[in-house]
Amino acid sequence: MKCIGIEFPELGEARLFDLPDPPQPGPTEIVTRTLFSGVTNGTERHSLMADFGSRFPARAGYQHVSVVEEVGRRVDQFSTGETVFLGNHGGHRGWHLVDLAASNERERLCLRLPPEMEHEYCALFGIAGVGFRHSRRIRVAAPMRVWVAGLGLIGQSVAQASRALGAHVTVTDVDPRRLQIAAQLGAHRVIDIGDDSAVESLTEGGPYDRIVDACGAPDLFDFIHEHKLLALYGAIGALAGRQPTVFHQTMLHALRASIESSSHFTLEDLGILRHYCQLGTVRIEPLVTHRLSIENAPAIYATMRDDPAELLGVIFDWQT
Repeated sequence: MKCIGIEFPELGEARLFDLPDPPQPGPTEIVTRTLFSGVTNGTERHSLMADFGSRFPARAGYQHVSVVEEVGRRVDQFSTGETVFLGNHGGHRGWHLVDLAASNERERLCLRLPPEMEHEYCALFGIAGVGFRHSRRIRVAAPMRVWVAGLGLIGQSVAQASRALGAHVTVTDVDPRRLQIAAQLGAHRVIDIGDDSAVESLTEGGPYDRIVDACGAPDLFDFIHEHKLLALYGAIGALAGRQPTVFHQTMLHALRASIESSSHFTLEDLGILRHYCQLGTVRIEPLVTHRLSIENAPAIYATMRDDPAELLGVIFDWQT
């Protein structure tokens, strides 16, 4: 078991720090050993760059695939040796102590992973879970038309979740690699928003019952209003981190529309995600662009600081 973790000691910098050995679990607790952890690109960059007022040293990350090492005497949900996904906010670290009786569900987000699943890719279940949480929050269903603007890891996850829930999915981005991945993962219409014909293509596919802002472009809400891309009774999912947000009240009033937001995920969302992954409807492997040993992790945060668009799915291997 590696007794180390990742922290941001100051603005734009990352390092490994030492953890003590894990304690003995209490009656309702489990101790887990990390196998893989996944980077949450948006949340971790916000923390790294103090976008919303981080205090240093800061620790971020909530995606861990782990083995249950010890269980408390009252624990009957899990057994030693089982592989689980942990979604609690503890930052990247080599072990976790989880209280399964905690009153706050976010402190006990622990999901069993079947042996036949490729556990490495489950390290991105957190972001994929946010995709399902957001799609369900804005009530995506068949036969809706959904436009996902922005194909970072979260946009890709929302696009897959919306398609799994029965929607016809249009996606946009300017990065050819990300557009290609979205097409590979089943998006119905893939549009390079930088093309001269992009507005025409978007208009042809609309109006959209649901529009998901996964890019944070400052003029996106103006663009939606100007080109009449939102359908009657439609909803805009404000998923990208942005402050402040300006919207057209007349657009919402005339269309009886809404702007909604949701982040993070619940155990229910994770269970739905696991189901669709087992069916092959949702795939995570094509999203992974970087795999590396945890000892080499600080280099990823230098890239996150200087060239964040280079990163999509990033997984740290704690076994090497």
